[in-house]
Amino acid sequence: MKLVRFGAHGAEKPGIVDRDGTIRDLSAHVPDFSGANLAPAALAKLAAIDPSSLPKAPEGVRLGPPVAGTHNFIAIGLNYADHAKETGQEIPSEPILFNKATTSICGPNDDVMIPRNSRHTDWECEIAFVIGARARYVEAKDWANYIAGYCICNDVSERSFQSKRGGQWVKGKSAETFGPIGPWLVTPDEIPNVDNLAMSLDVNGVRKQTGSTATMIFNIPFLLAYITEFMVLEPGDIISTGTPPGVGTARNPREFLKAGDVVELNIEGLGTQRQNVVPFAL
Repeated sequence: MKLVRFGAHGAEKPGIVDRDGTIRDLSAHVPDFSGANLAPAALAKLAAIDPSSLPKAPEGVRLGPPVAGTHNFIAIGLNYADHAKETGQEIPSEPILFNKATTSICGPNDDVMIPRNSRHTDWECEIAFVIGARARYVEAKDWANYIAGYCICNDVSERSFQSKRGGQWVKGKSAETFGPIGPWLVTPDEIPNVDNLAMSLDVNGVRKQTGSTATMIFNIPFLLAYITEFMVLEPGDIISTGTPPGVGTARNPREFLKAGDVVELNIEGLGTQRQNVVPFAL
């Protein structure tokens, strides 16, 4: 299934994408994609519904993030061998974990706002996975019991805040609109090989990132097991798994986003995001 949440910010409804690409309204069957509604049994019930029997969502409706009720928004640093190489850093011996504030989460096509005093706002195309059941001390082989699905994440980053303001990366990762998620939450049965998906990111129609999940250092089942050694993950939690090469800060000369730019991300099987970059405003 390709699950979506559509409507105005804060008033999104759950939906499903039918075989023709039309969004259908699921709100008569599930209140939202959060909590217990993301569990395997709950998703199996939704999969049994014929999408053609559901009302259509309004054409052109805004898409919100495809999951609600997120408690933890975790990301992984330097998790692609070719990205680690372009930054001149050693391949990590263990996953590098950092937090993104949940207040950074926004819809896949919502505007990305440059933070106040920012000069180094950067892009990162990533595949994320969403937790569907409470996860603690999970074994990698049991991943299917805990992962509700996959989606695109643009791990927008302010590089000066991240590396020159002291402390952890969270400062450069958490500004509002720095976590576009979606367009869809795609259930694992729709992705036969998550370890070999093509990824790309364009800025103003120019290709900046080209990669594949095949160069990921720590795969998704391993990351799930690893993270749950250190914390409990709850349904709706989002784990973004790192980016392939081509980020702005690693280019020569370095490139960063500015107001008026348009960013487009694509991951094979997971859809497309498109964001307009806008100036800071209170």
